[in-house]
Amino acid sequence: MIVLVTGGAGFIGSHLCRSLLEQGHEVICLDNFFTGSRANLYDLMDFKNFEVIRQDVIMPISIEADFIFNLACPASPIHYSTDPVQTVRTNVIGALNVLELAHRLKIPVFQASTSEVYGDPEISPQKESYVGSVNPIGPRACYDEGKRCAETLFFDYRRQYDLDVRVGRIFNTYGPRMHPQDGRVVSNFIVQALNGEEITIYGDGNQTRSFCYVDDMVQAMIKMMNLQQTPEMPVNLGNHFEITISSLAKSIVEMIGSDCTIRYLPLPVDDPKQRQPDTRLAKQILKWEASTSLTTGLASTISYFRNLFEK
Repeated sequence: MIVLVTGGAGFIGSHLCRSLLEQGHEVICLDNFFTGSRANLYDLMDFKNFEVIRQDVIMPISIEADFIFNLACPASPIHYSTDPVQTVRTNVIGALNVLELAHRLKIPVFQASTSEVYGDPEISPQKESYVGSVNPIGPRACYDEGKRCAETLFFDYRRQYDLDVRVGRIFNTYGPRMHPQDGRVVSNFIVQALNGEEITIYGDGNQTRSFCYVDDMVQAMIKMMNLQQTPEMPVNLGNHFEITISSLAKSIVEMIGSDCTIRYLPLPVDDPKQRQPDTRLAKQILKWEASTSLTTGLASTISYFRNLFEK
């Protein structure tokens, strides 16, 4: 197939491009390189069936393809809050452009949604039927509500135009090619520990997250692409294993062999206290669940950052 990946130069997007190429697909990566990196694509240039187009997803797209993965959007608070209006444009206008292309070509389209649509949840684990608890005017709303609006558009296109849409709600994902300054907790802790700096934890450290290794996430996304019968609702994609932020920090410090101290700072506004997916639907329809242990995934990620800093 010819597969269009918007946001293909990003952390998850570049891993997705490689997996698709290795499976023999022709891949078109569309990215404006705001948070994506050309370095993420260097090792893909040897594939003859790989093409890169520099374009912002908020501009109309005219490309021939058989399937679309829409991953275009900055996904870390540091990046999406830099220009919140542009973040909303990317989530909403970008989604419209992708949907219009899929509608014109009559092809399936996957939307990379997020666990942030659940906001600061009142239930845990979060299941797909939970409508969330989101502050629509808070500093995170450009991303949270932007992704929620994109989901609305995707399912409206399904109802109105019978478009084949697949929406995956991606929970915290980590691994090689994470941006060193993206402000995400895994990369923050690894970079700080490698540099012998204080480990900064926001809040008391008892808030929880569930971390999915990037290879597992990409596998789930491709399984959604290959579905013959599309889901009637969004599907949680993530690892159900839950860990406190304090425990994560201690594990990373021990694995790196650092003697860093931990400093606690105030919790940012609207930062969720819990984040754990109910993954039963993914197991049922995709026959998939995350299989990489946190220890294995962290070891690979730490090795990546070590090599990055040595260059």
